[in-house]
Amino acid sequence: MIATTHREEKLPLIAEADEAVLDDGRLTGRVRGATKALDLVGPRNLRDTLTAVEKGGIVCQTGLLGGVYTLNGFDPIKDIPNGVYLTGFFSNYPTKQGIDDIFSFLNEHRLMPKCGRVFDFANIKAAVIAQDNGGVNGKIIVKICAQLS
Repeated sequence: MIATTHREEKLPLIAEADEAVLDDGRLTGRVRGATKALDLVGPRNLRDTLTAVEKGGIVCQTGLLGGVYTLNGFDPIKDIPNGVYLTGFFSNYPTKQGIDDIFSFLNEHRLMPKCGRVFDFANIKAAVIAQDNGGVNGKIIVKICAQLS
């Protein structure tokens, strides 16, 4: 697994990956053997991600962290390399089954997501401020209900 970050100070957060790469906006030619890519940056980096994976590779574009929301001038015939597949995932309307599937996968493979901070719903304003300031390393979790015992 190759993990990337655009910020040098975030490299320790991805150190458990097989390879941690500081992404300067150009991964093509710098990474080898990638057959699947989960692109969380979005349209800003999509062309580079498409050319960084191997032939037969799959790119799933699901994030918009790069602040660019559309890809003007994108030509699927020219911009998607022959033999590379592009798909997407839109998570704004998750189903109960989808969430259950994710947690089943995490449990089955004994995976623990990296959590930056956990906020109670009553402190959601502080969670939003923390997100806007970029001061939390990892996901921000907001608990919306009490845990059943």
